[in-house]
Amino acid sequence: MKRHRLPAPLLDAMLVGASLADVWVNVDTEERLAMACALLAAFALPLRRRLPLSTFLLTLPTAIVTDAVLATLAALYTLASLSRHRILLAGCALTFAISDFTPWPWSSVEVHELSDTSSLIHLSYGLATAAAPVFLGQLVQARRELSLRLAEISEAREHERLLTAQSVLATERAQLAREMHDVVAHQVSLIAVQAGALQMGTQDAETREVAATIRRLGVQTLEELRHMVSVLRASGSRPTELTPQPSLADLQRLVNGSGIEAELSTDLPDSLPPTVQRALYRTVQEALTNVRKHAPGATAAIRIHHEDGAVHAIVTNTAPARPALPLPSAHHGLIGLRQRAELLGGTIVFRPTAAGGYELRLELPIEDAR
Repeated sequence: MKRHRLPAPLLDAMLVGASLADVWVNVDTEERLAMACALLAAFALPLRRRLPLSTFLLTLPTAIVTDAVLATLAALYTLASLSRHRILLAGCALTFAISDFTPWPWSSVEVHELSDTSSLIHLSYGLATAAAPVFLGQLVQARRELSLRLAEISEAREHERLLTAQSVLATERAQLAREMHDVVAHQVSLIAVQAGALQMGTQDAETREVAATIRRLGVQTLEELRHMVSVLRASGSRPTELTPQPSLADLQRLVNGSGIEAELSTDLPDSLPPTVQRALYRTVQEALTNVRKHAPGATAAIRIHHEDGAVHAIVTNTAPARPALPLPSAHHGLIGLRQRAELLGGTIVFRPTAAGGYELRLELPIEDAR
């Protein structure tokens, strides 16, 4: 539960008011010296946090010449809550006790009056009165330091928890890298090898072309897997680029290696922002992948142009020529395209066409892309 503390100016005002009330009760207004000392002590209290020892010394005269000692005790408490000098605190407490015990004016003191039993009791009472704010101030100081230590311990534990979480994450990434290298990369390598063997061993031109495409895609996939494995194994090092970033110059090679009959039409300059170029490349890549998976035998047309301060990319495919094979898909690719477009301030739309095919439309504002 959070504790609410009074504002310092309000607390000072309340303490000064209480000290003035103590002066009003215990000091005769006709005694000018006593009244001056008491008022000085009361109005010196707001300085007690910045100048604790000086404030105590300013309030000490009122303990000598009057019975209004509230200001002196408050100053002594503040000094004890801020100072670590035990000898100084003991000396201040003893000084207060003697000042409160010794009658004023000092010229009227007789030796036998200082040695009787009542005087000793009075002195003991003064020492106890001085010890109370000192012990209380030291207790508050110890509590404050304990709270700081607990805060430091909590911060250290939080830092340790973050380090543990990072260590666990690094272990998981290393394990994932091993699995990708040992399982996925191995299987893709077998696919590429088998496709190469088929390409060399068949006499059918169409089969040879399909096998060459499978082999080329397998090799590209292996290269991307190797780079992803190296990134995962670099856990805890400086951030690295996930892939060699593609640009518009790579679009034609992407279309040629897609394994489907596709036509690319673009009039965009190469000076577009890199983020826009990557978004266009990834959009066309995902669209061609979906055509290959869900519309076997279909042809595709890619049209990319600039109009009204925005880049428009339209990928359209015809109806499939044969039934699609059932392949696992979580639609993460389309979700990623939508998120990428939204981050760049653009929009993306997927919809079927009247001819039984599918159409993807991407629009990105050039002036908003970074």
